[in-house]
Amino acid sequence: MSRIVILGAGLGGVIMAYEIKDKIGPKDEVVVVNKGTSYSFVPSNPWVAVGWREAKEITVDLTKIFAQRGITLRPEGARRLMPDQNAIELNDGSTVDYDYLVLATGPDLAFDEIEGLGPSGFTYSVCQTDHAVTAKAGFDALVKAPGPVIIGAAQGASCFGPAYEFAFILENALRKAKVRDRVPMTFVTPEPYVGHLGLDGVGDTKGLLESALRERHIKWITNARITKVEAGQMAVEEVNDDGSLKASHALPFSYSMILPAFRGVPAVAGIEGLTNPRGFILIDKHQQNPKYPNVFGIGVCVAIPPTGKTPLPVGVPKTGFMIESMVTATAENIAALMKGEEPHAVATWNAICLADFGDDGIAFVAQPQIPPRNVNWSSQGAWVHTAKVAFERYFLHKIKQGVSETFYENAALSLLGIKKLKEVHSDAAP
Repeated sequence: MSRIVILGAGLGGVIMAYEIKDKIGPKDEVVVVNKGTSYSFVPSNPWVAVGWREAKEITVDLTKIFAQRGITLRPEGARRLMPDQNAIELNDGSTVDYDYLVLATGPDLAFDEIEGLGPSGFTYSVCQTDHAVTAKAGFDALVKAPGPVIIGAAQGASCFGPAYEFAFILENALRKAKVRDRVPMTFVTPEPYVGHLGLDGVGDTKGLLESALRERHIKWITNARITKVEAGQMAVEEVNDDGSLKASHALPFSYSMILPAFRGVPAVAGIEGLTNPRGFILIDKHQQNPKYPNVFGIGVCVAIPPTGKTPLPVGVPKTGFMIESMVTATAENIAALMKGEEPHAVATWNAICLADFGDDGIAFVAQPQIPPRNVNWSSQGAWVHTAKVAFERYFLHKIKQGVSETFYENAALSLLGIKKLKEVHSDAAP
């Protein structure tokens, strides 16, 4: 009997639990360690922040679903990973041993790296559903007392799509509330250009997003470093391409949502050979840690080098389908190890992204997500909003049903030529 432990019950962790459960024997055990019993559909957080969704609509209690699938849920949360002992210390002082471990922790949100940033400071966040609920209270106050708005991301951030999404969704909601004319908006980002997204662009994301910002009268500052946030004012340094100071801005605001930089969670940070200096999990092409071969990493917690040099730190995002491809590869490779075989599956890291603007949006397909690419496509239209709503419903249904994928999903992806695993080519002569 083998015990596979998954640390984290976000998008990657939950799907990982379902997928590995389908590949192992009836005597093997799957354990998910998470802080709490709930899964939240994070892509819907921007809608929660303007009142288009209630938190309960995008939250699923995993207790009964996991029990029905024969998956053990440990809701105490992890205090510290002990990879040399093949064990995790939980927050209540107990330990969980493992034969194989999948790290799907998500990130630690580094609000503290900038004075005054974050929900405990003077800006809002949509990184977590409880943050989005708090941001909704701020939105209500903004509608009652309109004033300047700053939306964007801090230097070192690696998830820019939700910042653009929220800027456009907020703009849409303010128009519906009939107060947009009293709300000047500025988008602040460390990206070297609008639409870089940590990916050096996908298709014409630069042109599409710049045009969308202009059409909605949203000003922007790129190569922007936030140095301090105070009540009602944000200090921003704009830098040149060589990193030298170009201009300093003291931006007033009545409402601000800034995505922070990410880092590894405290439970894994500083473990030599497991993480990089920022605490992200080191993995090879099989999602496997080089020092601890029974440890795998998936999702936002894994270390991925930047796509190129930029004046300010700009990380690489880990989008939903990219994470699902990591899950499939990891499940295949753990199953191989359990049979005494070598890992062989390699995730494609293909990306499909739907960025909703409230009434339309921008979609892109990047195969693979990290350039150079075989497919590099983006498009704008009202269909994106419809597709995002449909995907929300579909994914939540999938979580509630306890399945990692469906026939319809496989058929659609096959039709589009989008795969989760790379084809393995033999070097042997025919």
